Amino acid sequence: MGLRDYRRKRRFGRTPEPSGKTAPRARRRPVFVVQLHQASHRHYDFRLEVDGVLKSWAVPKGPSLRHGEKRLAVQVEDHPLDYAGFEGDIPPGNYGAGHVDIFDRGTWRCEGDPRRALADGKLVFTLHGRKLRGEWALVRTAMRGRQPQWLLLKHDDAYAADREADDLVDAPDPPRGRTPARPARRAAPAAARKATPRRRGMAKGDAAWRTRALAVAGARAGAMPFGFEPELTLLRAAPPTGDDWLHEIKWDGYRLLVDLDGGRARLRSRGGQDWNATFPEVVRAVEALPVREACLDGELVALDARGHSDFSALQRAIEGADTAALRCMLFDLPGLAGVDLRDAPLAERKALLAALLAATGDGGPLGYSDHVVGHGARMFAETRRQGLEGVVSKRVDSPYRSGRTGDWVKAKHEQADEFAVVGYTPPKGSRSGFGSLLLATRAGGGWRYVGRVGTGFDQAALAAIHRRLQPLARKTPTVALPAHVPFPVRTVRWVSPQLVAEVTFRGWAKEGLLRQASFKRLRDDKPVAQLDPPQTVEPAMQITHPDRRMFADSDCTKADVADYYRAVARWLLPELVDRPLSLLRCPDGADDACFFQKHHAEGLGAAVHAIPLKQKSGTEDYLYVDSLDGVLALVQMNTVEFHPWGARIDDPEAPDRLVFDLDPAPGVAWPQVVAAARDVRARLREAGLESFVRLSGGKGLHVVVPIARDYSWDQARLFCESFARTMAEQAPDAYIATMSKARRKGLVFIDWLRNARGATSVASWSLRARAGAPVAMPLRWDELGRVGSAHDFDLPRAKQRAARLRKDPWEGIDGLRQRLPL
Repeated sequence: MGLRDYRRKRRFGRTPEPSGKTAPRARRRPVFVVQLHQASHRHYDFRLEVDGVLKSWAVPKGPSLRHGEKRLAVQVEDHPLDYAGFEGDIPPGNYGAGHVDIFDRGTWRCEGDPRRALADGKLVFTLHGRKLRGEWALVRTAMRGRQPQWLLLKHDDAYAADREADDLVDAPDPPRGRTPARPARRAAPAAARKATPRRRGMAKGDAAWRTRALAVAGARAGAMPFGFEPELTLLRAAPPTGDDWLHEIKWDGYRLLVDLDGGRARLRSRGGQDWNATFPEVVRAVEALPVREACLDGELVALDARGHSDFSALQRAIEGADTAALRCMLFDLPGLAGVDLRDAPLAERKALLAALLAATGDGGPLGYSDHVVGHGARMFAETRRQGLEGVVSKRVDSPYRSGRTGDWVKAKHEQADEFAVVGYTPPKGSRSGFGSLLLATRAGGGWRYVGRVGTGFDQAALAAIHRRLQPLARKTPTVALPAHVPFPVRTVRWVSPQLVAEVTFRGWAKEGLLRQASFKRLRDDKPVAQLDPPQTVEPAMQITHPDRRMFADSDCTKADVADYYRAVARWLLPELVDRPLSLLRCPDGADDACFFQKHHAEGLGAAVHAIPLKQKSGTEDYLYVDSLDGVLALVQMNTVEFHPWGARIDDPEAPDRLVFDLDPAPGVAWPQVVAAARDVRARLREAGLESFVRLSGGKGLHVVVPIARDYSWDQARLFCESFARTMAEQAPDAYIATMSKARRKGLVFIDWLRNARGATSVASWSLRARAGAPVAMPLRWDELGRVGSAHDFDLPRAKQRAARLRKDPWEGIDGLRQRLPL
């Protein structure tokens, strides 16, 4: 109907009713309101938000909660959305004169398109109110009258009762915890009675949970951390390695912070928005927990049939246009039962959270975000295979600290970030709404233009976003644009920076502009004031002299080297990050003078870090990286090869990998080298040790053995020397365990010397500074027979393999903590 009839019937200078000129609110779950109208005939006004207005029916007797009892509902003119908050007196002489009270209000949803259902004459919907809840229906009748006549009736579910609206006029809100946490879609009333006595004995339950919480190391009795600020993630190209990290699925939804205080729940967005009215079913589920005090951290998602989070379904559910199951996936517990757990180790907080949720039986809208310890690279590969967004990795023993501490990091399969919308260009051709959105990020006290996004919108999104941009229009530019933008500046429609857009993109182009950006969504849960600068520092990582040829016998340039390391970062970084490194730098290309570097220097950039290590000459700063940014910073300094230690920076005196370098003498055929590697593997297995194989990119093969971090470098070196010498003694016609070139003719040298403190071997996926740009390539053992040399993979072929791989050839290496037979 629109609002024409509503406005025609009213004289707004004489009635306090809203005129309906207020713009619709941002996208969120639609509201309903029931108003008790003491007019010439007492009745209830039943209103549902549909398509920007309140569809309205006059219900003379009011809604009945009895299953199947039909109440006449006469459809009247549409009302504006702000009428949902109207209470007061309509003066005599005005249309509808009388007193209006709000009887109930909340949110609602239905399956499918409500406009289509209303047009077809039957709307089945679910109410989330204070007094009216559960499933209802409006059915149009064939009865004739001046206005369409419908029937309003309650369906049979856990909220059906022998009551009607007049019984609830002066009733308080239902007692917290005495309604079902989550009624089954078609549950019988008996199910509700069974779920009702959740709160009995709660004091005893709180005491029991308080005792369990106080038993956790680092727990502190005292004030609960209500209103806590969330811990945030740092962006990384790949998950960290090692068993000191746990890894969770990265959910695609809205961050949800929960305070349960005195049995009453408050839901907050990361930006501090109150979400109780938007997600009442989550409120009820939290209030049904067996405690009266808790602080919970999680992500609100909509799950599809595979259990994957679907952000589009979440938005439709919030708008009431979908019945997708909303679920709050909880992953942290900063406080419980009067105990502050922020200083407790993460693993113990999560264990207590899992127990709390398990104690409720079916948690309904509450779910536990599980994790695995270690195996970061494997989990990252698996989430890619399943089409998930990525992985969030957290230090197992870390406390809960607000902000970005580095204890939580995320790795995503696509690069994405959030930016303020500062303007738009007009549409072209048959397109409507706008052509592209202009985006900006914070810079100093203002904004810096980062590019535009013109793809990723469907017709509905173009129309909806264009409507939201209109009230934000401004005449002056919001940001300064570069001199050579590919569109006429005079055509830009500027807007105040109030909307936050999330976009995916393919890195950064010159002048710090987004490459190949695609729109993903508007972040209504995040105000512009809380936008952070982009987490990646790639725009600042300029590769100078990008056209410099790095290999004389190929066209490979310095830019190609940087692009290669970007392309293989997913597989390379687990081999490099958080390990002391030695570098082979080639300032004039791999065919000219190159040199090794192991010490840190300020000129390497902020993404390359120093670690002080004790040497005979004193303490010296070695170098390491913890991200792709660090790798690219070293490429900018003409690094070609990366050689990591067999230990990590958190305990550099405890090796976790051993390497046997099988180096053939000149003239030794490749099959003999392959046979040597297989022989080494067999002998290691006899000692109870599994191993992994790598093409060196030079002449031979590396056999790599993961070990428990329980041994010194001297012990590791002693084992490797004994193993190599034993093999040489048992097969002197095949192997040698000394470096003597004079005695090496026709033999394979089993080089065990790379297992001393400070010695290194080339990393998997590292380029080699040799003719043809070969790569040190990790293989599965069953692939070894299909390669023809140690340098079978050059840069282009390695890049292709990285893109094609579905899982790490060395899958499981980080989980093996093997003991040496000393």
